[in-house]
Amino acid sequence: MIDNLYAKIEETSPEATIIIAISLIMLLGFLMTRVTKKLKLPNVTAYIVTGILIGPFCLDLIPQKVIEGMDFLSDIALAFIAFGTGEFFRFSALKKNGFKIVTITLFEALTASFLIFILTYFILRLDLAFSMVLSALAAATAPASTMMTIRQTRAKGDFVDTLLQVVAIDNIVALVSYSIAISVAVSFIAKKAVSFSDILSPVAINMAVFALGGVFGFIMKLLLQKRSSDNRLIITIALLFAFCGICAFLGISPLLGCMSMGTVYINSTDDDKLFKQINYFSPPILLLFFVRSGLSFDLGALVATASAIGKSSLLVVSITYFAVRIVGKYAGAFLGCAAVKKKKEVRNYLGLALIPQAGVAIGLASIGARSLGGYMGSALETIILASSVLYELAGPVCAKLSLYLSKSYSTKLEELVAVDETTEGGEKKTSLEILIERIQKIQEELPGHDINEDEQAFTNAAVEHFDSMYNMRRRPPKHR
Repeated sequence: MIDNLYAKIEETSPEATIIIAISLIMLLGFLMTRVTKKLKLPNVTAYIVTGILIGPFCLDLIPQKVIEGMDFLSDIALAFIAFGTGEFFRFSALKKNGFKIVTITLFEALTASFLIFILTYFILRLDLAFSMVLSALAAATAPASTMMTIRQTRAKGDFVDTLLQVVAIDNIVALVSYSIAISVAVSFIAKKAVSFSDILSPVAINMAVFALGGVFGFIMKLLLQKRSSDNRLIITIALLFAFCGICAFLGISPLLGCMSMGTVYINSTDDDKLFKQINYFSPPILLLFFVRSGLSFDLGALVATASAIGKSSLLVVSITYFAVRIVGKYAGAFLGCAAVKKKKEVRNYLGLALIPQAGVAIGLASIGARSLGGYMGSALETIILASSVLYELAGPVCAKLSLYLSKSYSTKLEELVAVDETTEGGEKKTSLEILIERIQKIQEELPGHDINEDEQAFTNAAVEHFDSMYNMRRRPPKHR
């Protein structure tokens, strides 16, 4: 019935089909967040589940040509995610303990990849090329749920500083290892001999992309000087899209370059307001991307035997991938912290905060699916999507648990705010007076519930734009 309705609409206006489909995706994605919010789950889970339900393998509410036409969204979504990650790559913080952070990151990222390769190739007996790419993706971490929990709990300290710096470098390691793995995998599939250049060239390309992204970041700094807020947003998005277009033309991921762009901009300007504006602008784009990823989710393939890549079903691969990657992340973070002699609060619980995996991994899986093609590409995307749903269920809980166990925040009232226990006259206050004063201080420090920082930055930009336009209208005309 839906197909017939779309067919009738397309006879009159093909554009209407696309517009209605996109509207349906956004509306249903939003409605699903109302459900997941009550279950205290992140929005990413809602978007992926929405895509699965309305996709061709369930309700089939979206035409296949619309799904295929939205393939470019993975590049744009990765650009926004990576640019935002660059904000946390501050040189001033890395200078203090850069060696320690790099060591911890290499341990946790590569240990997860190594264990996944052992699982997929030696235990599950999957195809070598496929195992290499999947194990490379295991290194990626999605910090969104952890960042949200940090903001909510107002956590701080060495644990939080270490976590933010590890996350900033983590996805660089993931991208470089993924680039090498996908290059070698494509050579295996094409039955070509793997040469040293097949391994070295992806590293060189990514370094070139990183440098180009830095150039774009410097250009962004120059173009945004003394600009109104609305024009700053326009220029930033234009540069991100231009960089994505260049990377798409060259057939490479924009992740590392966009991360470099954000890093150069924040370190040269210390302007975090732009990142807040971008964060408030990007949700519709990320919604479309994650729902689009869910639309590609093949439920039938999940329970079928993956004969093209091995003898195990994708369901078994997804569940074991989920479990073994957690072990790898935790063990790698523990060993890395032990190697650089981090205190036990960081060493014992950092791995819990690195468990979530969604945005970067899904974006790279989408790009990898295009490179591998056929059933192997579809299987890669299916496994990452299935495991990402599980990670998004467990991620927020693990993140909050890690912050609590590491004593990065407290639930004890007396530890949240400090108050004087004596009056100005030197008299000792009663317990009730101290309690009331603590509650009042907490209320003063709490952010407003009606509007968050990202929304405030975006609203301020809109008000500034309106004021400038209003003042232009009020100016008297020049007499010649």
